[in-house]
Amino acid sequence: MNNDQSLRTHLLELLDGRHAHATFDQVVGDFPTQLPGEIPKGLPHSGWMLLEHLRLAQWDILDFSRNPKYQAAKWPDDYWPANPAPPSAADWNKSVKSFRDDLDEMKKLVRNPKTDLFVPIPWGDGQTILREAMLIADHNAHHLGQLIDVRRLLGAWKS
Repeated sequence: MNNDQSLRTHLLELLDGRHAHATFDQVVGDFPTQLPGEIPKGLPHSGWMLLEHLRLAQWDILDFSRNPKYQAAKWPDDYWPANPAPPSAADWNKSVKSFRDDLDEMKKLVRNPKTDLFVPIPWGDGQTILREAMLIADHNAHHLGQLIDVRRLLGAWKS
């Protein structure tokens, strides 16, 4: 395996989680259906707020990474849901699916040998696909850790 293939493999593993972090599916896969809108005492966010923030931010980074007509979203309004609870269980499930789909799209970019991980994205100001993939992995790990804290405080996490 050459250096390029090795780097791509490591990035894909980082995007998936595992190793030093819980995976997305471990954290949200069995999230109790009655708890997404509950904000635990001492924390600022509900499970729904964190899930939607993860989805919205990941989508924004993916869109920036591949869309020459990218338009930046308004911070913080466009990155957080207005309500602490999802409108329905179907909305929770839709958000989970969208997150997974967008993560798969970023992994396709990383996996594609035609994607130069080091070339600055033309519509950016120095960002590269390498940087954006690491940003997604870092951001996701941070907020998945917060989701674990939400679950712990709500008594819904098996350690």
